[in-house]
Amino acid sequence: GLEPVADDAVEAGESFDAVVVGAGYGGLSAALELARQGMKVLVVEARRIGDGASSRAAGSLANVPKARLHELARRYGGETADAVYREAVLARAHTERIIADHAIAAAEAGAAVVHLHARNPEDGRPVQSTDAFEPFLKVIKQRCGAIVNITTGGAPTMPIEERVAPAAHFKPEIASLNMGTMNFGLYPMLERFKEFKYDWEKPYLEASRAGIFKNTFADIEYILTKCAENDTRFEIECYDIGHLYTLAHFVDRGLVKPPFFVQSVFGLLGGIGAHPEDIAHMRRTADRLFGDQYRWSVLGAGRSQMQVAAIAAAMGGNVRVGLEDSLWIGAGKLAQNNAQQVAKVRQIIEGLGLDIATPDEAREILQLKGG
Repeated sequence: GLEPVADDAVEAGESFDAVVVGAGYGGLSAALELARQGMKVLVVEARRIGDGASSRAAGSLANVPKARLHELARRYGGETADAVYREAVLARAHTERIIADHAIAAAEAGAAVVHLHARNPEDGRPVQSTDAFEPFLKVIKQRCGAIVNITTGGAPTMPIEERVAPAAHFKPEIASLNMGTMNFGLYPMLERFKEFKYDWEKPYLEASRAGIFKNTFADIEYILTKCAENDTRFEIECYDIGHLYTLAHFVDRGLVKPPFFVQSVFGLLGGIGAHPEDIAHMRRTADRLFGDQYRWSVLGAGRSQMQVAAIAAAMGGNVRVGLEDSLWIGAGKLAQNNAQQVAKVRQIIEGLGLDIATPDEAREILQLKGG
């Protein structure tokens, strides 16, 4: 194990096999693994053990929001703090396994690309730390050949630096990129759902009534330049016609290179509607602005998911489905998982006499760098 010592307990000239800077959960985990391998490890921490960014990123460890490990030990004793920490680790591992299993199942059902968000294992809240993404990214890469697409959207409540961190760190083949600040109305769901599992969910939905999803020109440029050396292809999420012109602006400045992967989003309150004329208008405008330099995909929000997919597929477009975009598999029927939605849209596509692309074929279509 690791035994904390005062800074004056290290003798001058004493040697170590490894030095870990920072005694957050990430640093402690690394140090513990090295110690288990028989190495002599020195951990340097300027403040308190279990504090700092990694303790926040690891999620809440108690019913008291943002509690720290050292605070739990002080209030409830070392044994209780240790037990809570171990339970949090188990919860996190369970959440990571669920995300990985659902992504792999979607790929097995026919998805060429898996678009990924991370969740706090304690309460399901969106999180955007690299520590939260890393475990399930490893599993997905080991168990399937699907293209990994990491969100830079995160949640409207997050600053841009937090949102881009996983994509900048892991350098995926694809990362999503929202093309404009907008109203992002989720609050109508409060009329349909009266009971919530976690305390944060209702205020989160209600906040979308007065809040905005901030994606300024500066924000977009920050993400593009932050990932510029990674050869990541962006899934350009366009929620309205003006977002296509915003993309054209960044294309003119040389910050986005073809082929542009344009994801048109329909049916979200605050963006363009899901009427067939809206879909056709998006396609015509993208054709006029980008010619043969873009690849078009669509997603329909909520109950419009499959209708939008069918219309766009018939027009030669690609489609995206999943529980992030819609909870439904049919009228009044909740989807069991992402794979069920993939299987249904695959049936629609093949019913039109079309084929679905394999991950390698999608890599060629989008000119990706490869996994």
